[in-house]
Amino acid sequence: QVQLVESGGGLVQPGGSLRLSCAASGLTFSNYAMNWYRQAPGKGRELVAGIDSAGNRLNYADSVKGRFTISRDYAKNTVYLQMDSLKPEDTAVYFCNAQGSIYNIWGKGTLVTVSS
Repeated sequence: QVQLVESGGGLVQPGGSLRLSCAASGLTFSNYAMNWYRQAPGKGRELVAGIDSAGNRLNYADSVKGRFTISRDYAKNTVYLQMDSLKPEDTAVYFCNAQGSIYNIWGKGTLVTVSS
């Protein structure tokens, strides 16, 4: 069964940090580009960060550049999103996405709330 399971969300104060994890199973991890999206209340889903299948090319939304870092561990079939200097506007449900040549797979999301 193909599955993406996110973890690491929670409540954090402005300026704080969180690390999200996404564990992949049932797929050949190295064949997929991995992305993090987010959806804030009342807004559409937006791409936050992406990393290609080889782990060489990274891309970030302008709103998170310099604050968020995406990485992947092939031994653990896991992709991470390190989020630093968090702002209230980063509050959203964060979704993991595995993008292949044929299949596009989504996790169920993890909630991040940035509030004092």
